[in-house]
Amino acid sequence: MKLSAPLAALLTLVVATACAPQSSSNSASDRDEKTGTLRVWLFQEVGNEPKKKVVDTVVAAFRKAHKDTKVEVEYIPVETRAQRVKAAFNDPASAPDVIEYGNTDTAGYVHDGGLLDVTREFSAWSEAKNTDSTARQSVTVAGKVYGAPFYVGVRALYYRTDVFRELGLKPPKSMAELATTARTIRVAKPDLYGLVVGGAYTYGAMPFIWANGGDLATGKGGSYASALDSAAARAGIKAYTSLFSDANCPAAKCAGMGGNDTVTAFAAGKAGMAIGGDFSHAAVEAGKVKGKYAVVPLPGVAAGSIAPAFAGGNNLGVLKSTTHRTLAVDLMERLASKKTQAALFDAMGFLPTFTDVRDQAAARQPFVKPFVTTLASGTKFVPASPAWSQIDSSLVLPTMFQEVISGKKSVDAAAKGAAAKMNDAFGSAG
Repeated sequence: MKLSAPLAALLTLVVATACAPQSSSNSASDRDEKTGTLRVWLFQEVGNEPKKKVVDTVVAAFRKAHKDTKVEVEYIPVETRAQRVKAAFNDPASAPDVIEYGNTDTAGYVHDGGLLDVTREFSAWSEAKNTDSTARQSVTVAGKVYGAPFYVGVRALYYRTDVFRELGLKPPKSMAELATTARTIRVAKPDLYGLVVGGAYTYGAMPFIWANGGDLATGKGGSYASALDSAAARAGIKAYTSLFSDANCPAAKCAGMGGNDTVTAFAAGKAGMAIGGDFSHAAVEAGKVKGKYAVVPLPGVAAGSIAPAFAGGNNLGVLKSTTHRTLAVDLMERLASKKTQAALFDAMGFLPTFTDVRDQAAARQPFVKPFVTTLASGTKFVPASPAWSQIDSSLVLPTMFQEVISGKKSVDAAAKGAAAKMNDAFGSAG
């Protein structure tokens, strides 16, 4: 996700609901009420109003089809979803019926018994046949489906065309050129960050690790070991953290930034470059840089290469505790439908998960091209382990980056400590 994206103590893999026996209906409630109020939690975006308008239209149609229903939609910050979701899993009375969640959360949420198995409904849903295979995989655990893909997201390099033109710069072709270009902008225009980066921007940092030949973890089949302390991963960590300096993005201002913070800074005209997603397009368009920016794939280490991007995106799911199974699944499918995804693309720039809708969107809007190119060049994902929710929520990677940025630890020491934390989480997940 901006996904996304991803944050404290999300789903510590031993919450009470995880230990409860699962009913054969995959629902903690035997009730399937056909009237009443449905609660929906969706993520708050940078510039949320366009998303809200699309959702309001879907909700209006849903209520027209189900006369005796109401829908309460709450937009929650991505950064604080951990506490909210954990509380919802532990207290069904406070839980929503439908929830938006990052695709990295799927395995952990299923492990903790929070999501409803909707395999039967998804298989019967006529639109599901056009869902791309990666998106389908993102809602699937052990052969069962636990939601509907909402959008797919990858990140690329946004840059100021006016600044580049004025300084005689060209889009960087390698990570070394990226750093040099960032410093050049900062020297010429000290009121701008060269490349705005964030110490809490996990998914913006990962491509630096992958581009240098490193990885987050090794293993498969649910059994993983951290690879953060490998030489290649440490090279990527060094490349990313070196961008936090007065010559580019001062640590005092940038160490605490997350992804939304960096996009906001770029949109406000405070940076020459930023790493942003296709889902960031609407926010940038609404900012001061409208008409003065372009996007290219984030370059890799070798000149002309593309850095592997995180295969992000969000899903929609029904909570196991719902007392409105039929209604909740219907609302989930309406929110994740082809019509809604097409509207969200037009409103927010979210890439559809349906292959036919995405092809149509790309044909209509040229801005999609660098993101589709990035997808086609090869993407990466986080370990498919329920432990990832714990690793993500306990800020293992941001803490590592910030330890290096602050000078508290060397790259080697910070990477070693982060790897130990990751291995503890993998071990606790079984």
